[in-house]
Amino acid sequence: MKPLLVLCVVCTLVVLCVSMTAEQKLKNCNDVRAAYSSKGFNVNDVPNQGVNGAPLKVCPQGFSCCTVEMEEKLSQQSHTEIKAPVSRLSTNLQSTFRQRHDHFDKFFRELLKNAELSLHNMFVRTYGMMYVQNAELFKNFFEALTRYYVSGGTAVNLDSMLSDFWADLLERMFRLVNVQYEFSDAYMECVSRHTEQLQPFGDVPRKLRIQLTRAFVAARTFVKGLTLMPDVVNKVSTVSASPSCVRAAMKMLYCPYCSGQVALKPCQNYCLNVLRGCLANQADLDTEWNNFLDAMLSLAERLEGPFNFESVMDPIDVKISEAIMNMQENSMQVSQKVFQGCGQPKPSVAFRSKRSIKDTGFNGRFRPYSPDARPTTAAGTSLDRLTTDVKKKLKHAKKFWSTLPETVCAGERIEPGDECWNGTAKSRYESVVIANGLANQGLNPDVEVDITKPDTVIRSQIAALKEMTTWLKAAHSGNDISVDNDEETSGDEGSGSGCNSDNADSPSCNEDDIYFSTPPNPGKPQVPVLAKDRSNGGVASQGGMALALCGLALALLAPHLR
Repeated sequence: MKPLLVLCVVCTLVVLCVSMTAEQKLKNCNDVRAAYSSKGFNVNDVPNQGVNGAPLKVCPQGFSCCTVEMEEKLSQQSHTEIKAPVSRLSTNLQSTFRQRHDHFDKFFRELLKNAELSLHNMFVRTYGMMYVQNAELFKNFFEALTRYYVSGGTAVNLDSMLSDFWADLLERMFRLVNVQYEFSDAYMECVSRHTEQLQPFGDVPRKLRIQLTRAFVAARTFVKGLTLMPDVVNKVSTVSASPSCVRAAMKMLYCPYCSGQVALKPCQNYCLNVLRGCLANQADLDTEWNNFLDAMLSLAERLEGPFNFESVMDPIDVKISEAIMNMQENSMQVSQKVFQGCGQPKPSVAFRSKRSIKDTGFNGRFRPYSPDARPTTAAGTSLDRLTTDVKKKLKHAKKFWSTLPETVCAGERIEPGDECWNGTAKSRYESVVIANGLANQGLNPDVEVDITKPDTVIRSQIAALKEMTTWLKAAHSGNDISVDNDEETSGDEGSGSGCNSDNADSPSCNEDDIYFSTPPNPGKPQVPVLAKDRSNGGVASQGGMALALCGLALALLAPHLR
């Protein structure tokens, strides 16, 4: 009996000591005054000793070192502190992808400028002022490509632009290789109408159209995706915390102050429930966010492979020169088919008086582009390096929204184990951790969430991500569907005719080697006989011969320029 009596006395003394210690702390609020002052608040707001906490709205009502005024100020502080880590993570994410967008956009624009400058310099060196006076054809070509990169099919129909370019080039070259004849505008219209049948430039226009379409659609859609990411994060970051979230944050972060336990931190599971309640709407972004990132990663793979913008643009001057060479070598056959279909042109009186047909003969051979030669870089980098870097960032950004609570409720912000603040006392947190998402928050024990009222800002961003994902998937097949519906249904192929779901697996849509070399002896194009069109007479367009001659000279002098 005596040992049992002694044990009871000891236990009673321990309880009394603990109670006296807690009461002593509440009678003396010095620790709270110091902690409160360190937050930038007036230390005089804190009572010297504990007071009746009955008026308090959030924290446990009892003997307390908090007043109603303190509770209001600490509620504002808790709102700031619960938002700070989320804002920091969001800002870092925005900065990361704004930088990647700027890098890609600068790179693509610089590639376009470099390609135009390269072609221009080669032509100037080859033909001097004669080219400068007739450079509008190629200048317009690159301007149209730039407009398409910036604005897509709403600004430029890529198929139509390329068809017009080759038709214009054919007209200028046809006049040159048949300088002994006079051609009316109507006659040249007949020639232009049958450009595809004649195939004067060999297979270059078809291949270049496929490559340009795929590369430009992929590049501009990928850049738009990089633009959307920081925009979504920025708009979501403007969503304010609900009053119930602020109350829950206050209870979690600062109610320990009221009981004098200023160093006590929340239990991890308690923190998770509070954050999942506060970020319930944001977590609903996760599904479409991850779908979007998967589509971005998939398109990045295309940019590294068959849709490589860099590998298309860098040798474009060589490809155009190859087309000119094809026209030169097949000019006799092309001309014969044209004469059969459009009629025999009149001899040129001016030509007979100034020069002979012999003067129009051209010799020399064009050096084809070698697939082994890697493209030059733009903006101090290469597409391979850019995509390798951005893929790492995209993968790291997956599940960003659903993991925010775990990211915030970690490290020094929480107390591991059972010696933590559970919302009412220093003890184990017993409630079950609620799953992410708005629909699951009806059972959240710590935050009141109205699951019937989704946040409109976040819902609009979910819709934006879903739409962009659709565009990215289309770009993966070489199609640009980000144009207006009226342009999509205008009756022509539009700007996204590179590949589609019906032919995405065809050889033309899966060419790993997007370079094409010139064969040693190009074959003659198979040209069907044209319908008779006897239009003739008129005046040749000014500058046509000069610019076409410039193009031919480039093809001839290419071996000496490279």
